[in-house]
Amino acid sequence: MKNSETINEHGGPSLSSTGKLKDKVTNFNSKGTIIFDEKYGTIKFERRLAQPKEMIWKSITDINEISKWLPNYKGTFEGYNGGSINLVNTVSGSGVTGNILVCDPESVLEYEWRIAPSPMFPIGEPESLIRWELKDDENSSKNVILSMTHRRLTKPTTLLFAPGWHVYLDRLEASLDNKIIPDWLQRLGEVKELYTSS
Repeated sequence: MKNSETINEHGGPSLSSTGKLKDKVTNFNSKGTIIFDEKYGTIKFERRLAQPKEMIWKSITDINEISKWLPNYKGTFEGYNGGSINLVNTVSGSGVTGNILVCDPESVLEYEWRIAPSPMFPIGEPESLIRWELKDDENSSKNVILSMTHRRLTKPTTLLFAPGWHVYLDRLEASLDNKIIPDWLQRLGEVKELYTSS
């Protein structure tokens, strides 16, 4: 992908452990990167997690586990080869459908995330794809690196989704750590400044 514009790859405010914004980013691993080419936007995140791969895998493929950190989506999510997704966002009313394109258990999961036209997405997002990858951390035998890439998004949706994905991944981490899951709207207010145009 040709990088014609990158937002917040480095710099900008970050959150302290108390949830307050600080002047400089101190943890580059939790903040995502936005990349635009001529037609599409891509959102990329990487998180280091201290759980085993099978636990992380279940959290991104089992609808009962997904609903803990992605609570506003209801429907079916068949996280296996040949499976499909059919979800409705209970807040915006937007529908999401797609097919599982790649499923290599505890390694790679890729699927379509086609958003139907709605008041929030007048033309929808018909070509959107999400890819999850789990890899052993070369620097620590105790950690797994979870990468999430959401690509082939229009620019407005890319900018809208980046802070939302940040919050969803914070919620996923809290769920895996068996901690209190952050309130989505409150956390969104805390992190959205990380993803403004520079």
